[in-house]
Amino acid sequence: MMAGAGGPVFDDARRVAMAGAFQEGGAHYDKVRPGYPEESLDWLSSGLDVRDVLDVGAGTGKYTQLLAGRGWRVTAVDPSADMLEQLKRNLPAVKTLPGTAESTGLAAGSVDLAVAAQAWHWCDPAAASTELARVLRPGGVLGLVWNQLDVSIPWVHRLSRIMHAGDVHKPDFRPRVGAELHDLGLHETRWEQVVTPEELLELAKSRSYYLGADGPTRAKVLDNLRWYLFEHLRHVSGEEVALPYFCHTWRVHT
Repeated sequence: MMAGAGGPVFDDARRVAMAGAFQEGGAHYDKVRPGYPEESLDWLSSGLDVRDVLDVGAGTGKYTQLLAGRGWRVTAVDPSADMLEQLKRNLPAVKTLPGTAESTGLAAGSVDLAVAAQAWHWCDPAAASTELARVLRPGGVLGLVWNQLDVSIPWVHRLSRIMHAGDVHKPDFRPRVGAELHDLGLHETRWEQVVTPEELLELAKSRSYYLGADGPTRAKVLDNLRWYLFEHLRHVSGEEVALPYFCHTWRVHT
């Protein structure tokens, strides 16, 4: 099943297997993965009377931090107990539940806003759309959010290839959603994360390709990345590097 037009293509077995790579390693993921720009949530919640929010596929809470900062009642759902444990350490006031976008465990009509950040490509979009439309109140909004390396910049494009950053979408990407949801809209935010070369190596280790690879493949990825950063780009240890991203925030309505 396709994750969406112009995006990564997985059949169901491949999607489940790759998503399973994130069952462990919550502390490392939380340390190396970027957060999200406030502008994403500003646009997503514009015009909504928000009281209750669901962050599905919440992971360690990278997007949950934005939601919790607004003073809303937030529930975070993820299939990984390890990821949720890290989230609870970071955000003890947030309610956490084991679950998935296809089966959240929430009551019908219980949230005003649902968000899947860096997670929709791991879902069955038809089943997840049905479930999230069920838990959203009338007039509610589902947000689908991706941080993307800005591969329009040549050095970043090559970096993404070496890291096997498979979630970099093609320009024609549109997330696939069910018939229960409508009025798909997009907002784009360009931003930068300041990192060191060593942190880029750690970022590569948090990618699904690396997590699912064998030892020799992992070593090859890191060797290639060290060559690219230190020899080809001539960065030095501890140097601050501005890593360009754009954040795609998609919004659909019930």
